[in-house]
Amino acid sequence: MVLKRLKSLVSGRSAPSRPQGRVAPEPRVETRLAPERPFVAIGDIHGCFDLMQRHYTTLRAELGEAIEVVFLGDYADRGPQSAQVLEQLFAWQTASPDTVICLMGNHEKMLLEFIDDPAGKGLRWLVNGGRETLASYGITLPPGQVTADDAADAADAFEAALPDGLETWLRDLPLIWSNGNIHCVHAAMDPSKPPEAQNCRTLLWGHRDFLTTPRADGQTVVHGHTIMAEPTLGDTRISIDTGAYHSGRLTAALISPGSCEFSL
Repeated sequence: MVLKRLKSLVSGRSAPSRPQGRVAPEPRVETRLAPERPFVAIGDIHGCFDLMQRHYTTLRAELGEAIEVVFLGDYADRGPQSAQVLEQLFAWQTASPDTVICLMGNHEKMLLEFIDDPAGKGLRWLVNGGRETLASYGITLPPGQVTADDAADAADAFEAALPDGLETWLRDLPLIWSNGNIHCVHAAMDPSKPPEAQNCRTLLWGHRDFLTTPRADGQTVVHGHTIMAEPTLGDTRISIDTGAYHSGRLTAALISPGSCEFSL
């Protein structure tokens, strides 16, 4: 298999405990895989720099520099190495904009809300892993409830700590990337609407029918956001968030015409 070397390298360390995630039901409909060209999708990283670096370096050595690699969002928060993850992704995409694609996740959205409105809407970021991202930039907040002044000071320090260009890069991240009949998003697509009619909230936060209703238009969605016990292919979805930040298992999927190979 193409990803055999990647699988052996990643699984060479002691196996972490399995994540508490959803178990996919048996597929009910056929999932068409008809990309125009092979590509790799990588699930939610959440501050796990070492896992990301190992996967990316190995798949490039195995598959070459020309294959497109799509990161599905949620790069920061929860894990301890968010600064390293963000800055490395920024560097990879800056150097190879045609073959490194980074999508926005709901955690990037919350991060930006914290910069823009730290004492208001941005506060939810702090209880969803934002404290860990701030800590990775050397910024600490007092425990417990955060005052408006504390939040504003932290937001100013955080914005100042970001390397030149990184904040703009985050704000410009796309919500969807398509290749043939395959559509990569962070969280979900409304199965009743075509790809071009999806709204921002659905793409970033999910849709109530997404995990239970297969699409009827021959399109397939690759997504993260919802932690699965195992990466899954079925019912017009490819689900590849395996909870890297607490399971130690970051999933990559090599998707080719008629084929999907997972690597943990």
